[in-house]
Amino acid sequence: MTKDTNGAPAQMSHTGAVAAMTNTSHAFVLTNPSLEDNPIIYVNRAFEEMTGYSSEMAIGRNCRFLQGDDTDQPAIETLRAAIKNRETCTVVLRNYRADGTLFYNRLLFTPLNEDADVNPYMLGVQSTVENDEPASETVPDQLAEIQHRVKNHLSMIIGMIRLQARDNTATAGKEFETLARRVETLQLLYEEINAVHERAGSNSDRVNLGAYLTRVANAIAYIDGRSGVRVNIDADETETAMETATQLGLIVSEIMTNAMQHAFVGRESGLVEVRIKRMSNDVLRVQIADDGIGMAEGVEWPQGGSLGGRIVRQLVSGLRAELSLERGLQGTLISIDVPRQTKLSDR
Repeated sequence: MTKDTNGAPAQMSHTGAVAAMTNTSHAFVLTNPSLEDNPIIYVNRAFEEMTGYSSEMAIGRNCRFLQGDDTDQPAIETLRAAIKNRETCTVVLRNYRADGTLFYNRLLFTPLNEDADVNPYMLGVQSTVENDEPASETVPDQLAEIQHRVKNHLSMIIGMIRLQARDNTATAGKEFETLARRVETLQLLYEEINAVHERAGSNSDRVNLGAYLTRVANAIAYIDGRSGVRVNIDADETETAMETATQLGLIVSEIMTNAMQHAFVGRESGLVEVRIKRMSNDVLRVQIADDGIGMAEGVEWPQGGSLGGRIVRQLVSGLRAELSLERGLQGTLISIDVPRQTKLSDR
């Protein structure tokens, strides 16, 4: 993949926004205006399906490549002015898919933060329309609701990227890979909420945590796994608030990735186990264990200076949870205990 060098209206229900987010007619992109020509640094799978361009083909390019030679569009100047002034705007553009076919793209573009020095990134939420006239007033409302939800979660991830940018060992490739992996945990979250909504017809914003973390663990096993390393998952069916699920998904992603990358150095096989259990005292316990080479003597993770440790500490603190680490004859066991009535800390 091309590498990035830097690393709402109330008319719509929450689950309706999630359903729209996961529908293939909706897509989102992240761009970085602090880089030359404001390149795309992330696209989701819906973008790939909408445009026919893979992430490898889109990342590193300005969104205008979708216009082809069709640059005489008044909406383009509106969009450029909004980007320059870091304002939110909604426009309809004539765009072209990878196979050359025309489609009309309703784009909501917004900064993740008004202060570019704090957070330079911008978010685009897109949907197709049948022609160049707005098909329904409810569609911009849907885009605004999606934008609101996604911005809140991406802000958390951008904070992690800023930590990583201060890590002298970070490379452009490493930064992009971790960005993509962290955003993928959110995509899986939206999909899981949508699946619950479709099965139960509920408007609740609660998540089947066992199902969601199982999907996260399987995704990490696929992305970062090795052929000889098996992953076992034992998850109770338990529900939790979406914000809690968001942070736990990112914690599992960080710890599993660390295990896959470091626990089996010099070994051809191994085992990673993920357990999600509701304890008798109504504490939710998430455990990630491996039978790898173990942490070196003297390493006090996550209290040490590693980037992954700092990120996990921040997420655990936000959940008001407790983290413990046990060293065995082989491998490491990390446990996170989350109280049922946890409240997210102000950040």
